Amino acid sequence: MSGKFHKVVVASDSFKGCLTSMHVAEAVEAGIHMCCSDCQVVRLAVADGGEGTVDALIETMGGRRVSVEVLDPLGRPCMAEYAILNDEVTAVMEMSSASGLPLLRPEERNPMKTSTYGTGQMIADALDRGCRRFLIGIGGSATNDAGMGMLEALGCRFLDQEGNELRGCGESMSRVVTIDMSDLRPEVNESEFIVACDVDSPFHGPKGAAYVYGPQKGATPEMLIRLDDGLRNMADLIAREMGIQVADMPGAGAAGGLGGAFKAFLNAGLRRGAEMVLEAIGFDEIIKDADLVITGEGRIDSQTMTGKLPYAVARRAGAQGITVLAICGTAEIQSHPSFTAICPITPPEIPLQTALQPSVATLNIMNTIIEFYDNN
Repeated sequence: MSGKFHKVVVASDSFKGCLTSMHVAEAVEAGIHMCCSDCQVVRLAVADGGEGTVDALIETMGGRRVSVEVLDPLGRPCMAEYAILNDEVTAVMEMSSASGLPLLRPEERNPMKTSTYGTGQMIADALDRGCRRFLIGIGGSATNDAGMGMLEALGCRFLDQEGNELRGCGESMSRVVTIDMSDLRPEVNESEFIVACDVDSPFHGPKGAAYVYGPQKGATPEMLIRLDDGLRNMADLIAREMGIQVADMPGAGAAGGLGGAFKAFLNAGLRRGAEMVLEAIGFDEIIKDADLVITGEGRIDSQTMTGKLPYAVARRAGAQGITVLAICGTAEIQSHPSFTAICPITPPEIPLQTALQPSVATLNIMNTIIEFYDNN
């Protein structure tokens, strides 16, 4: 890459089940330096707002992990982890750590009973530690409670017709007649919430939180009707008491209505996960004087172009006129205007199980980068 590429920025998603984002970047750097020892390589650990986001932002921006005891989706004690970045103000969370589907056995899944209370406890813990900026991924939820549990943990009260306080869970939504925010933690109003949300589902209706995602969380057909009715009730209450329309808001149905709760109660910004991460690390500034940006993921296909990390990277780099190379384990599409080239790293003769071995994938990435250099 001598003479043509003086600074290369590597910002690839992980190759799931094989290499982390930083391991991909290290393999790319090794390949580059075999071609040009004096080329500056900037390695960035990045993610799409889902699993791996906490690790990636700690690695790229510096920070520490925090463990806190919370209640899992069914109200049992469990340990959840999040990160506090080096600025001591920014907390990075994956709601699935406290309220995710992997915390339940298949037979325990029941979105009438599950709650986002543990997610609220994570936020409360970070508030106690002085955090006032939150980057939160909300994928992988086990819940469909319109964020009631999370808000309950932060001091919000939901009351039925007799004035009794309701537990935040799916079966409570249809019974709420009053939302009392008088005890909501005041620090919430001093904080910025940015939520990674990669789905456009509205709050309720045929394409809303319950009907689209309820079945994978254990909802029966009868439950789906009750959950959707509850979400409709919550949307009407939020509109009447807060003047905010979440019913048809794109992304409001994410994580069983948690996206809408974040927007309505915490004034959160909803972002595509990849965009949230790239904005957080200051990606546009990092690449300003780069000659080449290398991105990628395990498989590049039509879904990649709907806003996943490689596409988000390419869009931002392309806006600055920077050449973009995409690498991947396999490619469903061979070319796209956003990328100078899309390069699968796996030779066709290598079996999948062999290709997934980290040492093999590392070598294949290095060879792919060397071949790209030889041809450019």
